[in-house]
Amino acid sequence: MAFEPRERRMIICVRLRDGAALPDLLGVARGISPVVQALPPDTALVDVAGAERYFGQDAAHLASVLRVRALAYAGADCALGVAATPLLARMAARLAAHGETVAVADGARGAAAFLAPRPVGALPGVGAATARTPRGYGLDTVGKAAAVPLATLQRLLGVRAGREVYEKAHGIDRTAVVPDAGATVLAAERAFARDELDHGAHRGALLSAAGELGAGLRDRGQACRALTLVVRYADGSATPRTRTLPEATAHTPALTAAAYRMHERLGLQRARVRALSLRAEALVPAERATRQLTFDPTDERARRLEETADRVRARFGPTAIRPGTLAA
Repeated sequence: MAFEPRERRMIICVRLRDGAALPDLLGVARGISPVVQALPPDTALVDVAGAERYFGQDAAHLASVLRVRALAYAGADCALGVAATPLLARMAARLAAHGETVAVADGARGAAAFLAPRPVGALPGVGAATARTPRGYGLDTVGKAAAVPLATLQRLLGVRAGREVYEKAHGIDRTAVVPDAGATVLAAERAFARDELDHGAHRGALLSAAGELGAGLRDRGQACRALTLVVRYADGSATPRTRTLPEATAHTPALTAAAYRMHERLGLQRARVRALSLRAEALVPAERATRQLTFDPTDERARRLEETADRVRARFGPTAIRPGTLAA
């Protein structure tokens, strides 16, 4: 059994080395196709079925154009996957090295050949815990999982999880690329030179990322109503946490405090952290953001200093002023 879309579509999945470049990448991708969806913190999907007809080029060629434009105009190094569905394109992008494109042959046979040797845990949305059960019965690859009846997988995994694994193992993907899903997102990521256990290093990375977000929001005249923290671990897994802010803000101390609270609640006592990213979401124009008056002279002084620091950075560059705890 294999899933054939009613209308032919080709999807490019773009995976960035630096998630902070995601907003710029979305702008570059929209120059090729208007059907672009962000998958923060570092990935985007581009439906190029219409672009193939418009430019007279196939999806693999458009992926090459997108990679070059992303590097030239956004300074974004990326890996790309090309396939007929978002599921396959995301898997292909995971296999691609940065600066490389992995394409899945079109049609049911191409999808089956690509999927068969992959581990079950490589299927998007199928976590390590779900994949552990079929592995215990010798179903360690997607091809082996696809070879057993649906009822067997449902007995092993439960009705819902069994059907999910069965459909994905057969390349069935009913999802669509939703345009403009990432139009109101700003992201900043900090990767460590080695997997990091130290909480002080984590807080320093969050302080730096929050400062970048705050400066970026103020430069764009925007404020965010929600903040998402994504912690990436040594084994490649990730934990996202989202906090709705009491009020929309672009104030760096407020963003930093929210990031610290989310980080502390994760209780990462012995976790080996590879990277931390912050994402400002639900952006609104700064003039529409309300601010609760505190009559706190410390807060007022901090905001005045922030305005001064923004002017200095605008004149002398983004690294002209940094928090003392980040100074080398």
